[in-house]
Amino acid sequence: MNYHDYYAKADRPVETCVVGTGGFGQSFLAQAQRVPLMNARIAVDLSAESAASGLKAAGIDPRKIQICESAHEAKAAWERGDYIATKDLALVCDLPFDVIVEATGQPKAAARHALLAVEAEKHLALVTKELDSVVGPGLKALAAERGRIVTTVDGDQPSLLIGLATWAEVMGFHVIAAGKSSEYDFVFDPSSGRLTSNERSAENVDLEGHWALGERDVGEILAARSNAIAGFPQRAVPDLCELMVVANATGLQPDRFDLHAPLARISEVPTIFSQHDDGGILSGTRRLDVFHCLRKPDEISFAGGVFVIIRCDDAKSWDMLAQKGHIVSRTGANAMVFLPRHLLGLEAATSILDAAIHQTSGYGSDYRPRYDLIAVATEDLPAGTVLSMGGHHHTISGVTAEFRPAGPLTATAPAPFYLAADCRLTTTIPKGQEIRMGDLEPQEASALMRLRREQDARFFGPRS
Repeated sequence: MNYHDYYAKADRPVETCVVGTGGFGQSFLAQAQRVPLMNARIAVDLSAESAASGLKAAGIDPRKIQICESAHEAKAAWERGDYIATKDLALVCDLPFDVIVEATGQPKAAARHALLAVEAEKHLALVTKELDSVVGPGLKALAAERGRIVTTVDGDQPSLLIGLATWAEVMGFHVIAAGKSSEYDFVFDPSSGRLTSNERSAENVDLEGHWALGERDVGEILAARSNAIAGFPQRAVPDLCELMVVANATGLQPDRFDLHAPLARISEVPTIFSQHDDGGILSGTRRLDVFHCLRKPDEISFAGGVFVIIRCDDAKSWDMLAQKGHIVSRTGANAMVFLPRHLLGLEAATSILDAAIHQTSGYGSDYRPRYDLIAVATEDLPAGTVLSMGGHHHTISGVTAEFRPAGPLTATAPAPFYLAADCRLTTTIPKGQEIRMGDLEPQEASALMRLRREQDARFFGPRS
């Protein structure tokens, strides 16, 4: 599309409220000040002071920022044209803005904010994938009943991958696989044998002998690389969470419930993510996965970008495209089309403008619970353990995540990972076992559970 079309349809700037001013929220606040069709005058955080700090970091004149402890103060600040910093979204919901950008990363808090957005009849840009993975389809449907949009957000990988994969299908390409690179590259220096990833490093790593794929068996070289980096994490809950959102929006599916997640150089991706008959690792087509980008210090990064692997149905065309630098598998059967970027909040404006101006959602029209992201113990967990979620990537110690086909929550159903977060176990869970809903203390009163029960009833029928 021609993005100047936004100007033709917008009669005023889109007014936004940002909830959560760290990370994504902070970069969005900074970029929003530069977007001609957008205002971001309201910031909400754990404290009004931290919200004010977020606005200041975005370049707002401190004299224009008002700390508001009541709805009355917020209304007065709005009418003066000031910026509003507050600790409670409920205090500003009656103001005449258009879109709430929920970027807390906290599923229980985000559930409350989402309900406030629906009840106040605001559009919702849902950055918090942790909430999305539990109740995203139901939340989108609930808002639609009030004529409002819930959308995923460009700049984050789920939105970018949904866009790229559906573009490929609209173009008539046969999609073999789609996915993303992990957040952090594995950077290998062959002169020293040093490997670095996400501020971790190891010396004398045995990768030089497994550097070039050549004509080697894909499974063999991937196993050798995995063994060489055994001291590094090779699965990440956020990767599974993001790809589960894509699966629910597109119908693409994982090849295995915990993903393959190979260590791969960029040029190898279309070879590795091919079907077995073409020398790859996949058992079928339309698969979702992630790879860890392996590169030398002077080589380009995939930058956490997204890709699709498509079949080269027209060999002559793809031979020509390969000569122009497009990446084709070593058999010539498949090719990779990719976007080597995800710019976080710097790129979010397109999704927000689409919701407010064009009334469209990045999820598309068929967003439904096809999969759940469930919790699996990676160590013995005694009864009474609190499954505390923490860290930059919102993980739970002793617990990992896997895909499962979606279904309604019963006592014996696997617990969604981010529904189990911060809950207490009522029974001991042995290593390797799924955590089930009946293993958790009841949480029926929470906004998150309320939304999930409504989603289950909407898509799977009333509880028996």
